[in-house]
Amino acid sequence: MKHLFKAALNWTSQQNQNKLSERFYSKTHQIKIEGKPVLDVSAAKAFKGDPSLYNPEDLLLSSLVSCHMMSYLYVCSQNGIEVLEYSDNAEATLEVNPDGSGRFVEVRLYPKVKISNLDQIELALELHQKANQLCFIANSCNFPVLHEASCEVQKI
Repeated sequence: MKHLFKAALNWTSQQNQNKLSERFYSKTHQIKIEGKPVLDVSAAKAFKGDPSLYNPEDLLLSSLVSCHMMSYLYVCSQNGIEVLEYSDNAEATLEVNPDGSGRFVEVRLYPKVKISNLDQIELALELHQKANQLCFIANSCNFPVLHEASCEVQKI
């Protein structure tokens, strides 16, 4: 089974006509996905982008965090675990080479999960590995996606 996803990108040099002689282009652009709000994107501040906008690095990390959570909730539902809360403060390490190329070398997810059953904490922690195996985005990456998960019980 295959699914096709589409995105359109629009950029114009009109904002930067005075700076062309300095060999600098604005990195600000828009991504349009049918039926969704326009996403204003730029480069990261370190790469002369607008720090108030999302950048590709933010979006890649956000995709991993979101996909892992959805995969995790799926495997928890398959295993009868009631997840009450889920949060994450993920980090991605990007290395830039002297020639300007670069790549992510690892992502660390720090999921914090609250469940309702004390007897399921060990299983709830183990299921992060299964979620990683199912995650479409993690499966598409050429760097490790590591997990430092915690789990606690919340009385309902």
